[in-house]
Amino acid sequence: MDDVNHWVLCPRCRAVLYGRRLVRAARVCPECGRHEALDAPERLRQLLDEGTIEPLDLPVRTADPLGFVDTRPYPERLREARERTGLDEAVVCVRGAVEGHPVIVAAMDFRFLGGSLGSAVGELITLSAETALAERTPLLIVTASGGARMQEGMFALLQMARTSQALSRLDEAGVLTLSLVTDPTFGGVAASFATSCDVILAEPGARLGFAGPRVIAQTLRQTLPAGFQTAEFLLRKGFVDVIRPRSALRPTLARLLAAAPAPDLEPARTPGEASAADPALTCAALLPERDPWEVVRLARRIERPTTLDYLGLILTDFEELHGDRASGDCPAIVAGLGQLDGQPVAVIGHQKGHEVAELATRNYGMASPAGYRKAARVLRLAAKLRVPVITLIDTPGAYPGIEAEEGGQAVAIAEILKLLAGLPVPVIAVVTGEGGSGGALALAVADEVLMFANAVYSVITPEGCAAILWKDPAAAPRAAAALRVDARQLLDLGLIDGVLPEPEDGAAADPVATADTLRRGLLARLPRLLALDPARLVADRRAKFRRMGAESAPATLGGTR
Repeated sequence: MDDVNHWVLCPRCRAVLYGRRLVRAARVCPECGRHEALDAPERLRQLLDEGTIEPLDLPVRTADPLGFVDTRPYPERLREARERTGLDEAVVCVRGAVEGHPVIVAAMDFRFLGGSLGSAVGELITLSAETALAERTPLLIVTASGGARMQEGMFALLQMARTSQALSRLDEAGVLTLSLVTDPTFGGVAASFATSCDVILAEPGARLGFAGPRVIAQTLRQTLPAGFQTAEFLLRKGFVDVIRPRSALRPTLARLLAAAPAPDLEPARTPGEASAADPALTCAALLPERDPWEVVRLARRIERPTTLDYLGLILTDFEELHGDRASGDCPAIVAGLGQLDGQPVAVIGHQKGHEVAELATRNYGMASPAGYRKAARVLRLAAKLRVPVITLIDTPGAYPGIEAEEGGQAVAIAEILKLLAGLPVPVIAVVTGEGGSGGALALAVADEVLMFANAVYSVITPEGCAAILWKDPAAAPRAAAALRVDARQLLDLGLIDGVLPEPEDGAAADPVATADTLRRGLLARLPRLLALDPARLVADRRAKFRRMGAESAPATLGGTR
């Protein structure tokens, strides 16, 4: 880019900027935040550690299979693009590192024939994926494209299938794939490798779509709404995981790479603190007898730590992922990747809040179908990367609204139950507050199910049970007692595996100590589960739930589970 020593005008806010200042800001307007396009070499320098960029020795052979001529012959357009950009094709492929984490990168360059996807670009993306597969190294694809290269006809279109096939092999091998969507990304690129990676990141304002706005306007004569096809629009619709300004991309990528390392032949089987003392009580007789209704009230206290509170206290490098890639992003479910004492983990949990506004925004922790589909997507990612799963449960139940039923709430819950039953990685579930109905169980098909001492877990809320069976909502205390919703009685019945103690005045009295109890409880169980091969892990989990109800006699309070 040749504007370094000149004054430039921001197209959005019309601010006059000195070129060097714009370059120092990574070509982001310091006045309005507009992200100017980067060419591929500049993009690689911005993302990768200095001194680590090593071009991949890949052949570049761009052919003219159709002998295509529009106003000019295709070979002439290619020659001009090469002379103007200094590139052989519309993608640059390198090996490098992000904050020390190795990665293979294929970065597209819109300057080269609009970043169009032709046979050579498809071959280079495929070869980059095959290099990542051979080296067991994560793959990052940076997209910037107008779509398939029309001058190559069907040869260009078929690159969508070719590159998708290459990514599917990385899925089978358990190699992490990341996509960074930059402006613009349309057509065949958007409908293949840009949106089929494990995690989709986007720059602010980046546009992504199958049909470009000009095509939509000319074909259907539709007026597009403001913000249509932008990253922000797509985040709300559930198609993008993370939006980050350019200055935050490197640390975000580093967290994702650290939390989901490339697979080894013999993965690590124990977290950093394998000898953690287990704080969980497994004998019901050691727990005080409580009034179940009082426990219900304690479980619902707005001051109790939430999933995000716990994650901030027990995890490092947590990166939240968004969206179900189908319909939306449910704020009542938080999901992502992080590290627990050096052990990469996937975490999924219900999120309520401490303030009225957040409670409303999070729908009081009642997840929609999009929330359970988001959870299922992260579960599949955990299985691919072979990292254990932690679920934190705090919900009155799944959202019962009309739109949830229209969105397939029952189907979404049924699918996640089946997925968890056969997930080939360890799963530990912790009921941190309310464990209500199928909305809670959807995250609780686990190898180990723990509860905090002031949590509850039930087929229905006491109020709902009282209204149906007693015909009187005021009978909720009686219903709570009859349902045996508290941790002591559930442990006695053999329905949970342990109870995590809380401070005398409840978890809210000392969130830090409570979070430490949670951390130690998880660390005490992970080593045994990580030591099991996937087939044994799944067989044991299935056998555990096979017994539920078949062995329904209450345990003796003096017994140990």
